[in-house]
Amino acid sequence: MNYRLSKNERLHAEKLIKELFNEGSSFFLYPFKVLFLKKEDLIGQPNQVLFSVSKKKIKKATGRNFIKRRLKEAYRLNKQILPPDGIILGLIFVGKAEMSFAEIQPKMVQVLNRLNQELSQTPFSS
Repeated sequence: MNYRLSKNERLHAEKLIKELFNEGSSFFLYPFKVLFLKKEDLIGQPNQVLFSVSKKKIKKATGRNFIKRRLKEAYRLNKQILPPDGIILGLIFVGKAEMSFAEIQPKMVQVLNRLNQELSQTPFSS
């Protein structure tokens, strides 16, 4: 298993981000709001993920970056739960700033398992 989180696995294309927010499905599982979109033309490519932390909840940039590092690490260690089918994924953190990695990681596993169930019911979008 490749445990890296390379640049092509991070969502940075503005067009895809807009598409994710406009056409994607979502669910809430504390401390995450999860947006996802299955794209037909991205099959065979690695999943792309976007991490976001609310500026309203965590005022200081250092705190937001700290949480993002924890989110990336939790995702990186557990990404094998998802099928590598070119899924666009947005993870928006809405929890407390004091959450430790030991609290975030099991929640990330729950999110990825739920996402797996949701993806099996969701058809591809073109």
